[in-house]
Amino acid sequence: MKITVLDDWAGVAEEVADWAPLRARAEVAILREPRRGAALIDALKDSDAVLPMRERTSFDAATLAALPRLKLIALTGNTTRHLDLPTVAARGITLCWSGTYHPEETAEFALGLILSAEKGIGRGEAAIARGGFMQGTGLGRRLKGLTLGVLGPGHIGGRLARMAHAMEMEVIGWSRGQAPLPGLTRAPFGEVLERSDILSLHLPLNDRTRGLLGAAELARMKPGALLVNTARGPLIREPALIDALQRGHIRAALDVYDTEPLPPDHPLRRLPNVTLTPHLGYATRECMGMFYRDCIENLLAWLDGRPNRVL
Repeated sequence: MKITVLDDWAGVAEEVADWAPLRARAEVAILREPRRGAALIDALKDSDAVLPMRERTSFDAATLAALPRLKLIALTGNTTRHLDLPTVAARGITLCWSGTYHPEETAEFALGLILSAEKGIGRGEAAIARGGFMQGTGLGRRLKGLTLGVLGPGHIGGRLARMAHAMEMEVIGWSRGQAPLPGLTRAPFGEVLERSDILSLHLPLNDRTRGLLGAAELARMKPGALLVNTARGPLIREPALIDALQRGHIRAALDVYDTEPLPPDHPLRRLPNVTLTPHLGYATRECMGMFYRDCIENLLAWLDGRPNRVL
């Protein structure tokens, strides 16, 4: 019996969970480097169960067809948009879910990105690292009195709104639904774009939200406004974003991208008006520990013939 853990990009799986009970009953391989296509199939060809991290690896019909031994996918969280579900069902592959992360993880991180971009924290750290001091760090901006716009003020966006209120910011928001938006003032989509000094995205990625912000929408933002994305990269049309940044119309603080890991030669890496982080919004010790502990529990139950938390 072989179990393969995918996508441990930061090398934390061994640190935050106890794998000994599982290793006593099965071979466990923990892979740190991303794998795609033939390399992914080669890595998993003799695996009976797979534990991917969130949606970092997709399993389409062709990939699943090339893995005849696969019997279980232990999900971290409960999302399945990276899986070909008809093929999973036809193959009889068991899906088990884990607890999902709490909204404070990403809300706190979004606030951290805002503070880093607006206060020059990243620029200051870089100056110190290269042996300088204040040279080239520029000036920060006071948050009090600025307008924060939240697109998708659900659990995460709503928590960010409450933190922004504590900093005496004005908070406006837009949502497709008509449910009350505690802690902020509802405004039309276009008004949120035009009034926001800082615009933060907290929408799920689906057919209605993919490419929600394109060239026309970005052009409506205030000159010099900060666009924050801790949700999903494809919410923004990447070519339009790069163009707006290159022209200096807006700034951006991004934790998510169309392609992850972000390629080394990606143009976003070369722009001076962006703050970039490697999809850390949910990556806390508490969250990652919960993911792996729940998955280990699910795998042990499956080995006992009593699958746990089955979708």
